[in-house]
Amino acid sequence: MQRIRLRYTKRGRLRFTSHRDFQRAFERALRRSEVPMAYSAGFTPHPKVSYANAAPTGTGSEAEFLEIALTEARDPAVLRALLDASLPDGLDITDAVEARTPGLADRLTASVWELRLDRVAVEDARKAVDAFMAAGTVEVQRRAKNGMRTFDARAAVVELQALDPQPDRPGDTPCAILRLVVRHETPAVRPDDVLSGLRAVADLAPPVPAAVTRLAQGLFDEESGTVTDPLAPDREAAPAVSTQADPAAVATVPEGAGSA
Repeated sequence: MQRIRLRYTKRGRLRFTSHRDFQRAFERALRRSEVPMAYSAGFTPHPKVSYANAAPTGTGSEAEFLEIALTEARDPAVLRALLDASLPDGLDITDAVEARTPGLADRLTASVWELRLDRVAVEDARKAVDAFMAAGTVEVQRRAKNGMRTFDARAAVVELQALDPQPDRPGDTPCAILRLVVRHETPAVRPDDVLSGLRAVADLAPPVPAAVTRLAQGLFDEESGTVTDPLAPDREAAPAVSTQADPAAVATVPEGAGSA
């Protein structure tokens, strides 16, 4: 059995697809691409696909991950191209590696998010960010299965900055960009929770819903303060491909075999 780890995106209008919608689309892509999937046992076998920490519905993402199990070995690059061609635009497979190390989910300990706040001045956003980061705790509420739950949205936030919008953006209306780095803790702190915290500590309430995109997801490096690529250990564990010809193989080639 071979295991392949994939990185995929949710872009544009496809950010509104639910996790179940993506599962259905991905399983159709597996069938169209004739991927030799391994299946679970029992009365209702299903493809062995493991999804890791999917982004909430309505948010875009450049860094979603999953793992599939195959019954036959396949080239990860070829498999990536086949699956990407079988998915709708916006759900794009951007990377594929053979799983050579354990614990992909254990390496998804933090996320980098971008929150675009239209009609919010950068100066107002920076004041709210300063108040949020200076607070010891920022209690917010979120509706859960058992009713409203109160928790601290500040503790999981490693970094929060207010940035100017992109230079090529039209300047007729104000726009602030928030860059958020948050640890994956329990309960999980989402971008919406941080926005609720900004409203609680500084009365920052964007007049239109924020456009939220996950830019990266992986292991948080305490020394550098960065989120690292979770697929890097699998690449590093891959055997090196020798560029030298095997002398024994060369010796067995019949004379003139390479001529036209």
